[in-house]
Amino acid sequence: MDRIAGLSAFVRTADLGSFAAAGRVLGLSPSAVGKAVSKLESQLEIRLFQRSTRSLRLTEEGRAFHERCRRILDDLDDAHESLLRTREKPRGAIRLSCPIIAYHLLLPVLPAFMARYPEITLDLDFNDRIVDLIEEGVDVAIRSGELPDSRLMVRALRPFRLLLAATPAYLARHGTPRCPRDLSDHCSIGFRFPNSGKIQSWPLRRSKGEPDPRLNYVLTCNNMEALRGAVLRDLGIGCMPDFLAEAPVLAGHLVPLLLDHLDAPGQFNLIWPSSRHLSPKVRVLVDFLAEHLFISEPCLSTSERHPASGENA
Repeated sequence: MDRIAGLSAFVRTADLGSFAAAGRVLGLSPSAVGKAVSKLESQLEIRLFQRSTRSLRLTEEGRAFHERCRRILDDLDDAHESLLRTREKPRGAIRLSCPIIAYHLLLPVLPAFMARYPEITLDLDFNDRIVDLIEEGVDVAIRSGELPDSRLMVRALRPFRLLLAATPAYLARHGTPRCPRDLSDHCSIGFRFPNSGKIQSWPLRRSKGEPDPRLNYVLTCNNMEALRGAVLRDLGIGCMPDFLAEAPVLAGHLVPLLLDHLDAPGQFNLIWPSSRHLSPKVRVLVDFLAEHLFISEPCLSTSERHPASGENA
């Protein structure tokens, strides 16, 4: 504690330019501040200030030491603030942004969260646009894909996989593709990314030198729910996340295709603006979602999907 007091006296003096000004902030006399700094210099065996009757200037060693000490004291302030905040009861509104399809994962767990934290209200924004959390005042977001913004903190949620699927009725009329090149003879339903306008590539693993199949898009849309609806109405083959296809596959309404030719791992992440002080309400939401939305394996494993595929092959 004596060393911390010395560091605090030194940093305040360097920040404010005099022992008297530092003393007013610290509640000490100028002489007490000066003695604390002198004791610190003796311990370090380095002169931190050049003193004269009119000025007080940092030495070169003092400037370098000041930068390190400032970070140390900031970390101590953070630790103290975090400890105080843990005693506060989480309350207030949270703005949460998610892809439209994330409601399949999110809504089932929200009743438990709201029962545990009744004084927190949630403002849910379901859209496929990549929002700027800092500019738009969003507290937390669920996103997949690359997250290049260094201003954001990241916590992994659930992995998933993309799969190709069609209805038994469509496959009865058009046949079942056995390899990626067979897709050229089929009707494709494409997903168009809302931000870039580009059509999503299908994650097909091909032999070396094998060209990409020529996909015949009969319909494209920028909403994954609409894509699934089009596939379920026998319009063609679509590519979608496994958790979106899970219920129709298990019910026999969709058939997974080309499972041995797909290489499409994906990952949902929880992101929020980097901040030295994470509010209690955001902290409990982050911890809750990380606990309840983390699944070690995709919800449809290959072994679970093969039987449905074989029955309709």
